[in-house]
Amino acid sequence: MLLEGKRFVVTGVLTDDSIAFHAARVALEQGAEIVLTGFGRAMRLTERTAKRLPHAPDVIELDINEPAHMDALVADLEQRWGAVDGAVHAIAFAPDDALGGNFLDTPAESAATAFLTSAFSFKTLAAGLRPLMVKAGGGSVVALDFDNSQAWPLYDWMGVAKSALQSVTRYLARDLGADGIRANAVSAGPLATVAAKSIPQFEVFEREWAVRAPLGWDVADGGPVGEMVALLLSDWTRMTSGEIVHVDGGFHAIAAGSEPS
Repeated sequence: MLLEGKRFVVTGVLTDDSIAFHAARVALEQGAEIVLTGFGRAMRLTERTAKRLPHAPDVIELDINEPAHMDALVADLEQRWGAVDGAVHAIAFAPDDALGGNFLDTPAESAATAFLTSAFSFKTLAAGLRPLMVKAGGGSVVALDFDNSQAWPLYDWMGVAKSALQSVTRYLARDLGADGIRANAVSAGPLATVAAKSIPQFEVFEREWAVRAPLGWDVADGGPVGEMVALLLSDWTRMTSGEIVHVDGGFHAIAAGSEPS
């Protein structure tokens, strides 16, 4: 199996429609051991959802913006496994006033929150796990992204944060490469997740994909994204780092579409 004997941390599993859930499911099916993370009121939701995986992994508390939580996660993993082969970063948040067409009126503190939680946190996770990945002889960290090389309606400062996430990915690739640690991101097409429900008028994205994605796109199917994440975690991509891999039905490559016949 693709990930036999590997050990990974998967963040961001809330419900079974979460992209991270599909990444966790495929990783388990491919032979990996995993732990999930959650925190606050969502912790119980993550624990319930974990039971829907092929076998229920442990859930460790992690507020990525709390250094003590990151330290505790590393200590737990060191005692549990001794080393770690990588992680899936599926953490994002923007306050309501940073979304929905409020770009010009968003206060600096809300934009900073979006950046800290959605982009800087990838560095926090990768740097925190770095000593354990070094012990494993190298590793792979994969972030879940939404390509913001163009401005989207309503996405506002979350779009800026996603652009920053792509840049963080490249700098992690630069600074972790000497340790044999790869950093990549998967730019997914829009999926009908809990996170998507926080984006005003999400149907705008669904409508655009219907006319521009040459392979088509199903907003209810996170499987293809989970499979790409598993591939990037595996040794089959051992010379791939700093990449933003699109899993979006080909949408990113097409300038304009036509209405379905």
